[in-house]
Amino acid sequence: MPFDLRFTKGQGTGNDFVLFSDPEGENELSPTQIAAVCDRHYGVGADGVIRAVRSQNLDDGAAALAADPRAVWFMDYWNADGTVSEMCGNGIRVFVRYLLDQGLAELHPGAEIAIGTRAGVRLVTRTATGFQVDLGPWRLAGGEPLVRAKQLPVARPGLGIDVGNPHVVVALADDDELEGLDLAYSPILDPEPEAGANIEFVVPAEPLVEDGVGRIRMRVHERGSGETLSCGTGAVASALAVRHWAGASAPNDWRVQVPGGVLGVRMFEAADGEHVALAGPAELVFDGVLTLA
Repeated sequence: MPFDLRFTKGQGTGNDFVLFSDPEGENELSPTQIAAVCDRHYGVGADGVIRAVRSQNLDDGAAALAADPRAVWFMDYWNADGTVSEMCGNGIRVFVRYLLDQGLAELHPGAEIAIGTRAGVRLVTRTATGFQVDLGPWRLAGGEPLVRAKQLPVARPGLGIDVGNPHVVVALADDDELEGLDLAYSPILDPEPEAGANIEFVVPAEPLVEDGVGRIRMRVHERGSGETLSCGTGAVASALAVRHWAGASAPNDWRVQVPGGVLGVRMFEAADGEHVALAGPAELVFDGVLTLA
């Protein structure tokens, strides 16, 4: 039977999402329905769908509550093609904005909220200009897979980085190479990771560091969504990769220019190792009702 999905459209630096509330976990959409919602011609149009579920009503959410009892809400995130994803750095900021707008949570400036995700519990802080999320420890994923992309004449080595979801970062020579990429076609990884990966192409600014802040430009092809205007975890992975390549003198604060805007990345020490944080805006665009089969 058809049913009406009441949703909110949101975006963070152009990375856009359809969000809906299902506190009891009773209305999970099928992959086909998610792909239909995200279709930019026949649906609402989005890079992914986010369902707000109370953690106690999902198996993944129960694991989040066991790790941190404050993680009352779980961000159930799905890519535009209907595949499930572990985390989304822009999405989690928009998700918190949605919880506040719907009266499902309160968060004063400077305070933090714990959110359950498939990559673990993430802490989000409200700032003067948006939100900052602590993505926790990160790790080099190992290997240097070759990356082939349309309009990139020669395959380039990529650096595997895991920030709760998998990334491969590729350094390009200049802005012309970056702008010349045709990311309507999926880049090819050799070898291909079993679970796939988001692929970022980056170019350092000139100079790389200004006033103690590193600066890079990035484009991304997201696993399950294609090219997007922004990828929060991709911006983080890109900053980590360029810092890794630049060496010990590289800064821990980065400004990442993506097609949809600017994101801030910061690396800092914590009890369980080095963490990385992502900061940026989160906006709600409109509300609507969509009838789904």
